[in-house]
Amino acid sequence: MGIIVAIIVGGIIGWLASIVMRTDAQQGILLNIVVGIIGSFIGNVVGGMFGYASTLTAWSPIGLLWSFIGACILLALINLARRGRVR
Repeated sequence: MGIIVAIIVGGIIGWLASIVMRTDAQQGILLNIVVGIIGSFIGNVVGGMFGYASTLTAWSPIGLLWSFIGACILLALINLARRGRVR
């Protein structure tokens, strides 16, 4: 059940990040899910550097925030590699 929730939440986080980074028209639902899941790992690492890492056993709003920030970082890196600039 945890994997299904991770896919759903990853899809929502990836979709919201793609709207903020203005890449929503370029990606579909599968890429949104991938960006959300990978972004949550990136956000957890960045949050851990500041002492605010989330755990996999507890549901926390700070974990969702770091997942969103990680997804935005991932999309910015993809845009930078693809075009040479961040939107």
